[in-house]
Amino acid sequence: MSTPNKLPSYDDLLAQAALPRLEARVLMQVASGHAREWLIAHGLEPAPEPVVQKFRALCIQRKRGEPIAYLTGEREFFGRRFVVGPAVLIPRPETELMVEHALGLLSPNARIVDLGTGSGCIGLSLAAERATVDVTLSDVSTAALMIARTNAQALVPEALASGRLRLICTNWWQAFSPAASFELIVANPPYISAQDVHLAQGDLRFEPATALTDGSDGLTAIRSVLAGALERLLPGGTVLLEHGYDQGPAAQAVARQLGYKRVTTHYDGNRLARLLQASAT
Repeated sequence: MSTPNKLPSYDDLLAQAALPRLEARVLMQVASGHAREWLIAHGLEPAPEPVVQKFRALCIQRKRGEPIAYLTGEREFFGRRFVVGPAVLIPRPETELMVEHALGLLSPNARIVDLGTGSGCIGLSLAAERATVDVTLSDVSTAALMIARTNAQALVPEALASGRLRLICTNWWQAFSPAASFELIVANPPYISAQDVHLAQGDLRFEPATALTDGSDGLTAIRSVLAGALERLLPGGTVLLEHGYDQGPAAQAVARQLGYKRVTTHYDGNRLARLLQASAT
C-alpha cells in the first residue's frame, strides 16, 4: 500500500526556494493569499497543493529575472499601491521627485496632462493629493491605459465619476486639439538610447521596450513632448519631464532651441540630473 506524498510546510517551501528570504516571503504571500504574520504563525503547517505549485512557479519566474513587481502585480509609489504588469513601466522612487515638484506648482483648479502615463502613477498621485485639479492621462498603449484606469478606480474613483479625470489613447499630442491648454504638463518619456547596454540588464529586460527607448538617441520623445507642449501651455505654465542621469544638458538644449525661456534641471537624492523644468514665459 503506497503512502501519499507528504506536502511541504510553508517554512519548508521558503527554505527550498533558493531565493533571498525577503523575496521568497513576498512570493509566498502572493501564492497563498496570506499576510506575512499569518505565514509566520502557521509556518509549520503543510501548504495546500495549489499553493505549493503556484509558489514554485513564481520562484522559477523570479530566478529567470522577472521583476518582483510583475510577479506580485503591484508597486508602491508616493505612499500608494499601484497595480502594475508587463504593459507598463515599474514605478521608481526617483520619479517621485516629479510629483514633489509638481505639487509645489499647482493652483487649486489647475489643468494637468500626464503624457505616456503608463500605470498612471504620476497623474493619479497628483489627482489624489489635490482634490480639485483636472487631470488627463494619455498613452499610446491601450493595455497601459487599462492598468491606469484600474488604478484610477481604486485610488481616485470620485475623480473619474466627476469627470475631472479622463484617459485618452494617443501617441503624444496627436489626439489633442491645438486649442487644448494646460497649466502643467508632466511626462516620463522613453529616454534611454537604443545603444544603452542597460536595456539588456535587470528589470529592463522585462519592461515594455517602447516605454524605455525611442529606438534612437533617447531624445526623440523628449523633443516631441516639448515641441507640442510649447503651444499648449497656459501663460506661466510649466513642463516637468524626466530624463536620464546624463541627459541634463541635452534636454536643456532641446528646450532652449524650441524657445523655452526658463529652463532648470532638478537632481535626485543621489545628486543625479533627473528632471527638466521648462516654461515658455
